[in-house]
Amino acid sequence: MSLEKRTPVVDDVGVTEDGVDYDALADLLGDSVIDREEHVNADGFVIRPDDVQSVLRTLKEDAGFDHCSCVTAQDYDDRYESIYHLKKYRDPTQEVSVVVPTPKEDPRHQTGSEVYETANWHEREAYDLVGIEYDDHPDLRRILLPETWQGHPLSGDFNQDQPQIVSLREHANPLQDDKQSPDDPDTMFINIGPHHPATHGVLHVKTVLDGEQIVDIDPDIGYLHRCEEQMCQQGTYRHQIMPYPDRWDYISAGILNEWAYARAAEDLADIEVPEYAQVIRTMSAEMCRIASHSLALATFALDVFGDFTAVFQYGIRDREIVQDLLEDLTGQRLMFNYLRLGGVAWDLPEPREEYFEKIRDFLEDLPEKLAEYHDLVTGNEIFQMRCVDTGILTPEMVKDYGATGPVARGSGVDYDLRRDDPYGYYDELDWDVVTEDGCDNFSRVLVRLRELEESARIIEQCVDLLEEWPEDDRTIQANVPRTLKPDPDREIYRAVEGAKGELGIYIRSDGTDKPARFKIRSPCFSNLQSLAEMSEGEYIPDMIASLGSLDIVLGEVDR
Repeated sequence: MSLEKRTPVVDDVGVTEDGVDYDALADLLGDSVIDREEHVNADGFVIRPDDVQSVLRTLKEDAGFDHCSCVTAQDYDDRYESIYHLKKYRDPTQEVSVVVPTPKEDPRHQTGSEVYETANWHEREAYDLVGIEYDDHPDLRRILLPETWQGHPLSGDFNQDQPQIVSLREHANPLQDDKQSPDDPDTMFINIGPHHPATHGVLHVKTVLDGEQIVDIDPDIGYLHRCEEQMCQQGTYRHQIMPYPDRWDYISAGILNEWAYARAAEDLADIEVPEYAQVIRTMSAEMCRIASHSLALATFALDVFGDFTAVFQYGIRDREIVQDLLEDLTGQRLMFNYLRLGGVAWDLPEPREEYFEKIRDFLEDLPEKLAEYHDLVTGNEIFQMRCVDTGILTPEMVKDYGATGPVARGSGVDYDLRRDDPYGYYDELDWDVVTEDGCDNFSRVLVRLRELEESARIIEQCVDLLEEWPEDDRTIQANVPRTLKPDPDREIYRAVEGAKGELGIYIRSDGTDKPARFKIRSPCFSNLQSLAEMSEGEYIPDMIASLGSLDIVLGEVDR
């Protein structure tokens, strides 16, 4: 029995049983719309710079587009442009883009963060890298680059040879800026990170305490920014981009990352992937999900228990088995570079029967290991005291911050692109989307543990299919031209369900063999933005638990 897709939502303005009625949406928005664009994934409404908030609020409240999944900024020869990619948590196949052009001489327009909180960080990134200013933004400052940085590196007029200014701090007064509240001089400012074992990478959390309780935190990111988008814009579609995605979430989600790029580029260039290759992609992607969730559980237990010898090493033990299976398949343990546009690099390892036996042995042992995890972790009273009713993130805040993946499903938000926007072979298989209603750190752990079971179900069904697949029909790649040059002025946003949430890619083509714009929508980036919401009023140990429950990796946050 295959997974049934949810019934389309038709009770919102501009929506029919056949999908989004863009003409009705245009009528709803009225004179705010000055032009229409056809993007591959959805129509785009071009609006005036001073109508951003009214348009976004209308689409959110009257048309049901409650998920601002991404904000893309880019530089043209004659203008700058912001694109708000809007979806619905109830049905992400219903999409619309809001395009905001601004003049070259003064690139600025209204902020969208008044309508969608997730636009706060996205607009800060657009300001930082491209140079668009957002009027009435609550905190418009650089987010990835240092405050002293000169220029905007993704803007066409950026001078790479100009000197950069580095502030000298060795003589600064360490007590000069302690961020005490003027109304309460007893508040204290402390730094957590950027080099701290509980920050899961180089994350700096600026924290203000009132006594022992948190009154404000400001996650400071960018220490691991590597210009991934700019490097992809300098690479060719066919050969040079695919090795990069492994390095975004470099922990264990490589094939999931590769699939995000592959899905966007394949739809942009109208490439059909053979069914056999889709089954292999689905199987290997779920192996990566198991590896990622195993590490998430291990590191989270280390954060909460401080126990390196038991839970952490149990999680690493099981992750290593999956890594062995992925190494047999791809030849690599971490940077797989296994997917190709149109399919996969090569077929399953020989002898196939031996490989299938290894997979089945792992799946057979998994239930007993999951029982161990529940005994060691979720059944532990100390763990429960640390995690139950801490790090609360309500469903409303999940949607406002654009949180996805286990973070959203741990708050009861039933959103999973594998089911709701099917790709690969997921819609032909029998599995369930896991949700928990606790909205706390404990629920997010339960979601990941239960998702291990569902990933195992998916892998087992894929193995059954691959074992019986006719030998003369094992096509691993479509016939893709050696040089890909999508038609000019095509725009697309496509996403997959990564281990940590919605991993999306926006691409604009210009008729050459390289993207004119390549934007990565990191699930960790949006999820991390919700940390302040989860931590206010709680204690430092609770904040550490909340941060661990988000399961971020800074390579994907910063890119």
